[in-house]
Amino acid sequence: MIQSYKDLNVWKEAMSLVTDVYKATKLFPREEIYGLTSQMRRAAVSVPSNIAEGHQRHTTPQFLQFLSIARGSLGELETQIMIAHRLDYINLNHQNQMLQQAQKVGNLMGD
Repeated sequence: MIQSYKDLNVWKEAMSLVTDVYKATKLFPREEIYGLTSQMRRAAVSVPSNIAEGHQRHTTPQFLQFLSIARGSLGELETQIMIAHRLDYINLNHQNQMLQQAQKVGNLMGD
């Protein structure tokens, strides 16, 4: 039984995605600290944060609204992952792994 947002598989997977994004962006060039690094981290953090906030609202319409916001952040993050690859900040394998993880989160949200 779901008693907390921490029990939601989608929240757990989104938290893993945040960890992976932070690890990947730690290796980005220093000049990206206020650019792509910051953007990717904010987008990644936004996904589980909005899932948690929506769940805490205790109404289905509000939860769905916050899931919609989380989906938007996930789309941003997927785009930023592809940009990072195009700039050679991550290799193709790492891009694909993070995109697969993002897709899994999206699928769990009902994309």
